[in-house]
Amino acid sequence: MIGVRTFSDGLCMRRLSFVVALLACFSTRALGAGNITGTVLNQSRSQPAAGDDVILVRLDNGTLEARAKTDARGTFAFTAQYPDKAYLVRVLHQEVDYDQNASAGDALSIVVFDAAPQVAGVTGSIEILRTGTNGKLLHVSDMIEIQNKSSPPLTRVAQRTFEAYLPANAKIASVLAAGPDKISAVISAAAVPREPGHYAVNFPLRPGSTTFAFNYDLPYEGHVAFSTRHAYPLEQLAIMISPTMKFSSRSPAFHVLATGNNRYQVQAVNQLKAGEGPVFEISGEGQLPPLGDQANAVARTPTPGIRSPTGEAPGRPVLAALPSFDSRLKQTQPPTQSFILGGVTAVLLAACALMVWRAHKPGRIARARQ
Repeated sequence: MIGVRTFSDGLCMRRLSFVVALLACFSTRALGAGNITGTVLNQSRSQPAAGDDVILVRLDNGTLEARAKTDARGTFAFTAQYPDKAYLVRVLHQEVDYDQNASAGDALSIVVFDAAPQVAGVTGSIEILRTGTNGKLLHVSDMIEIQNKSSPPLTRVAQRTFEAYLPANAKIASVLAAGPDKISAVISAAAVPREPGHYAVNFPLRPGSTTFAFNYDLPYEGHVAFSTRHAYPLEQLAIMISPTMKFSSRSPAFHVLATGNNRYQVQAVNQLKAGEGPVFEISGEGQLPPLGDQANAVARTPTPGIRSPTGEAPGRPVLAALPSFDSRLKQTQPPTQSFILGGVTAVLLAACALMVWRAHKPGRIARARQ
């Protein structure tokens, strides 16, 4: 009968309304689960970072999926097209990238800093030079950690944020860098004209630790001499060689570190000033254990209260590198690049540094008590 509602009709309507509301609730939850939101704070000014470019990148293939700008409160939001994939969020602040890994449903907090060409409070921490022979070549991995302790915190950006001094006949195989976010990348090093072995990089020095790794080969006929030079003061320089090789130096500052491992030997010198450093020579034949053995050894034997100079606890996974592309999106599609497995170098630095610092710990404690 038209115009007359029965009790049964009312019950059906209430049930239908409940179902619609339930579906809407599920849809909202599903939509929220696919969102990646965040807030960007300019820690140099202790205020929200408004107007910064933000991009969303899929980590499995480097695809740039979306872009946004932070609002007046420093917030941004993305909808992840593939909620089951791993992502990286990159914020561009004053021409410097700040990266953070993300997954669908995450609410991120990203810190950025103002940039300056000169920053007080930047110094060296530790340098580890690792060598081994390969036929008529000597392979060298020279790893250096730089600390930016500026206050207020600033990122140093310049054409020469770091300078390396290698043997004049060194043939560089790769140069890697990893900032405080522990995301490593292959970078380029520019040869300084008329200064053989002198290289400069312009990788930004963000507040915290930045690690550089120069991997190169030298012609080798049984011995080679190194004349060290440093862009920043260093707390410690450590030389790691095979136990079958020989280390020699006229500098009385070098001393043997007892690492408790007979698969390599370590010579170290402490508190080096910027500029010319000690000269030493390596001779003989030998190889160091594979990279994985040293990294795994650290993961298996964590020492309470001891952290690597990067500030990370031993055994913590290191992130793979993100392909570099223009965050400002001058092109419509980012270039397709394979991911760089540079994280192994950061793992090696943490492993080597932990061994060196563990061996040197008694001396450090003794000095602290004096």
